[in-house]
Amino acid sequence: MIVVRPLVGADLDAVAGLECALFGSQAWSHDMLVEELCGPGRTYVAADIDGDLAGYAGVRFDGDNADIMTIGTSPLHQRTGVGRTLLRALVDHARELGAAGVFLEVQVDNEIAIHLYESEGFGRIGRRRGYYNGADAWTMRLQLRPAGGVIGQDRTMVPLVLGMETSCDETGVGLVRGGELLADVVASSVDEHARFGGIIPEIASRAHLEAMVPTMDRALDKAGARLADVDAVAVTAGPGLVGPLTVGTAAAKALALALDRPLYAVNHIIAHVVVDTLVHGPFPERVMALVVSGGHSSLLLVDDTVHVTELGSTLDDAAGEAFDKVGRLLGLPYPGGPHIDRLARGGNPDAIAFPRGLTAAKDQATHASNFSFSGLKTAVARWLEARQDSRQDIVLADVAASFAAAVADVLTTKTLAACAKHDVRTLVVGGGFSANSQLRDMAAERCAEAGVELRIPPVALCTDNGAMVAALGAALVARGLPASPADFGVDSTLPLTQVMLSP
Repeated sequence: MIVVRPLVGADLDAVAGLECALFGSQAWSHDMLVEELCGPGRTYVAADIDGDLAGYAGVRFDGDNADIMTIGTSPLHQRTGVGRTLLRALVDHARELGAAGVFLEVQVDNEIAIHLYESEGFGRIGRRRGYYNGADAWTMRLQLRPAGGVIGQDRTMVPLVLGMETSCDETGVGLVRGGELLADVVASSVDEHARFGGIIPEIASRAHLEAMVPTMDRALDKAGARLADVDAVAVTAGPGLVGPLTVGTAAAKALALALDRPLYAVNHIIAHVVVDTLVHGPFPERVMALVVSGGHSSLLLVDDTVHVTELGSTLDDAAGEAFDKVGRLLGLPYPGGPHIDRLARGGNPDAIAFPRGLTAAKDQATHASNFSFSGLKTAVARWLEARQDSRQDIVLADVAASFAAAVADVLTTKTLAACAKHDVRTLVVGGGFSANSQLRDMAAERCAEAGVELRIPPVALCTDNGAMVAALGAALVARGLPASPADFGVDSTLPLTQVMLSP
């Protein structure tokens, strides 16, 4: 049984011994422990098991804040619940004293401690470089009661970020606080474009104008928030269609100006990656990201969530674009991707040997991480023409399955090769095409074989949405990055290495 009690002077020799066992050269000395225990606003507790000191912990109170100074567990009693018991005792004490929130720092590679803190409701709100003798630390916070204020005024506040997405035909508004998704509302104009077989920018722009205010109202209502509660605004500034992007950024600028809040103009593609943190938690230090959508097939190396290196991209048609074009060849409605996906589930992926672009040995030197699907699309067209000319039956499900397998094969093969080359053990797949079931199944199977963790958001967060923009905005705010300039313009070809438009 674990018994928590106040730490007293008679415990200091035992605590000093535990400090040396746990922290080595970084351990607090006996004199430092005495000074800390007697310091103003400090509360230290001990945990006993059968009369032996099993752990100790301390918290410091400073106005509205409570900062956990240390939690140490005897090596003999680790993984027995001592650390969790001590943590809860400090949190309960902070709550009794009326603290708005509890803060702590933890080394970024201490996965066991991070998991403990996150399971108790703490969220990562920033990274402190070199905090532990050169090693980085996460600053984490548990909110105990609401706290108001503007970003930077009150450390007890986890900012509420509103994200706005209008890069194509979806009007999206999302609200994120820290790593928690509070609301995600999307209004799509895709039905208005179906008869044209593609997106008409003028129609999409007009639809954004009509949907913006109702979508924002619904998102705020769903989150139980008011506009005045918003601490920062994030908006897609590119890549995308110029007209739709302009509508969204104009609305975001007006909102940020009216609220006197910082505005972050962010990269649509990187937002497709970062949205996964709302589902599966913060990223490890480095992840590989495969972003696949109607206009992009990109392979990215992502460090600390917001630093991006582009390893490769499509040289012609993107995966989603190829699906739409093949959908037209098969006589399917626009957009073709979902219809091919459904057909493929009932077909034989080995029925037709379609080519795999840029996978030959000669392509490895210059195009190891690049993609090409134009040749595959042409191969499907020629196969269909040949069957029609010879009056042979065409099994659409087999065509769809063989085509989808070819795309998924290329994407997963090249991506896992990049993971191996760069020694990355976590893969994030995002973008509208990541909803494709063949890609998800093949990626899951091959990642398991390669020992790579696969992270793919739910389908609802794969397509364009405001939540992904808010998630990226929240990541930028948490890292203390300055807001975008008020006079920024949209960039339909914004480089993927530029996560936001900076001053």
